[in-house]
Amino acid sequence: MRPYIESFTLLTNREELDYIWDKVNYTCYDTFYPFKIFMDDRLPRVDFEPITIFYGGNGSGKSTLLNIIAEKARVTRTAPFNQSVLFPEYVMRTTMKAREIPRHSRIMTSDDVFEHILRVRNINQGVDDRRDDLLSEYYDIARSSGGLRSLAEYDEWKRKSDIRSGKTSASRYVRQNMRGNIDMHSNGENAMLYFVDNITEGAVYLLDEPENSLSIEYQLRLKEFLEDSARHFGCQLIITTHSPILLSMKGAKIYDLDEFPVCTKKWTELENVRKYFEFFEERREEFI
Repeated sequence: MRPYIESFTLLTNREELDYIWDKVNYTCYDTFYPFKIFMDDRLPRVDFEPITIFYGGNGSGKSTLLNIIAEKARVTRTAPFNQSVLFPEYVMRTTMKAREIPRHSRIMTSDDVFEHILRVRNINQGVDDRRDDLLSEYYDIARSSGGLRSLAEYDEWKRKSDIRSGKTSASRYVRQNMRGNIDMHSNGENAMLYFVDNITEGAVYLLDEPENSLSIEYQLRLKEFLEDSARHFGCQLIITTHSPILLSMKGAKIYDLDEFPVCTKKWTELENVRKYFEFFEERREEFI
C-alpha cells in the first residue's frame, strides 16, 4: 500500500538558527520548544512506509516528532499534549508530502488509553451501584404485601406477585432491569480493546507508546492486529515504542533517534533489543 504520508522534512539547522535569532531572542519567551530538539540536521527528512516506527530513549524527541507530524497532518486529537507558544510556528515551517489524508485519521496517546480505562471503570462503578439498588428494591418487594386495586395496576401487581411467590429470582430481576452492562476487564484488556475499537480501515494512525498497560501477551496480540491493519485494511501506522515486540513488526521501517545523525535500523540492531537479548542469553541455563 502506498502511504498517505510519504515524507516529512523538518527544519534545517540554518532555518532554526535564523528563526531563533530573528524572532525569539528579542522576545520574552522562556522556551524554544520544539526548536532545538532536532538541531544540527540530525534528522533532515523522514520517508514513510505503511508501518514506520520512531525508536529512542527518553528525551530523544520521538513523542515530539509524532506530535509535530500529527499537527501538520491535522489528524483528530482527543487528549491535550505538551506544546508551547512556538509549536505552531515550528509546525508551519515543516514540509510534508502526502496524498489526501482520511478524515477519521487520528493520534492516540497514553493519555487517551488511560482516560478510556478510567471511563470504563466509572461506568462499571455506576453499573454496580445500579445492581445494588435493584437488589434492595427486589427484597423490599419480596417482604411487602399488597393486592390489585385496579386493572391498570395489573402489570405492576403481577411483577410484584412473581417476586413474592418466588417465580422471579433476585438475579433474574436484576438482569431484566439492567439496561446493558460493561464487561469487567483488566486495564490491559481494556487498553487492547481501545485500539481494536478505534482503529478502522483506510486511515493514518499515530500511536505514542501503545504498549503501555499491555502485558507481553497483549503486546503480541496488538502486534498482530497492527500488522493486519496495515497489510489488509489500508492503514498507515506511525508509532513510537520501546517494546521489542512491536519493534519486530513485519515490514516496519525503524528510525533510531538515539543515533546521530538519525538512521534506519533492523529491530535486532537496536540497543534496547540487544540488552533484552543479552539479559536472557546470560541466563539461558535457567530456562533449561
